[in-house]
Amino acid sequence: MKIAIYGQYYQNSTEPIIKDIFVFFNRNNIEIVIESNFLALIQEKKIIEKEYKTFSSHNELDSSFDMLLSIGGDGTILRAATLVRDSGIPILGINAGRLGFLATVQKENIDEFLQIVIEKRYTLSKRTLLSLTSFPENEALNDINFAMNEVSVSRKDTTSMITIDTYLNGEILNSYWADGLIISTPTGSTGYSLSCGGPILTPDVQSLVITPIAPHNLNARPLVIPDATEIMLKVSGREENYLVSLDSRITSVRNESVLTIKKTPFQINMVEIPNETFLKTLRTKLLWGEDKRN
Repeated sequence: MKIAIYGQYYQNSTEPIIKDIFVFFNRNNIEIVIESNFLALIQEKKIIEKEYKTFSSHNELDSSFDMLLSIGGDGTILRAATLVRDSGIPILGINAGRLGFLATVQKENIDEFLQIVIEKRYTLSKRTLLSLTSFPENEALNDINFAMNEVSVSRKDTTSMITIDTYLNGEILNSYWADGLIISTPTGSTGYSLSCGGPILTPDVQSLVITPIAPHNLNARPLVIPDATEIMLKVSGREENYLVSLDSRITSVRNESVLTIKKTPFQINMVEIPNETFLKTLRTKLLWGEDKRN
């Protein structure tokens, strides 16, 4: 079995997790390939001293890998998705943070969870992604032009609201006068969209959510649409530029640019461990308060 490892370092919580993972994999003769920056960091912290094979870009992750292990929080998984891309390599998230809807495997009983992994007693949850193109072309959007959580537009360098003309399959939906607009996948429905009043979708729902950010037209409400819909946005405002965000990646786009958002032809495979499902996370993290284990 061959596993890629990618992670973020949190001093108080990550070190014992990393040690447990490496001890387990070495004991079970699992081939480990580590993202080069992460390896340099944990070697600098003297968490491990042994040398390992490394990778540094998505081009080095091929079909020989059985899985990518992400150590951190949900943000770490979103960055891991930019490495996996359309390779189909499943991602397993080990939660070293607090609230995690993607990094669902908790730090307790790591050996038990990893035993399930090497015995392949898990299922895959396929996650929809969104692609973004811009006219005129924006170079910052050429390489990584997809998002797993959401695509959002928002005002920049001003306290004034922006106007977002929104079209669905070429037909005008609305001109939102707001601080911004979020186009969310089911995966992202528990993130930024939720904090702005959007609904929660389960990961397998074939829908997207359009959620306005602080709209001036108070009758504007979040809208659920089929995920086959092509969404076109045209933003105008008092400043020359506005912000476009794909998950945590932000770039500046000129007024009157036309953004086209649609579902990507590929999905991300998230590993789902028995008893660590989305619904369990929803129950413990959101509907009935913070999980007592954290």
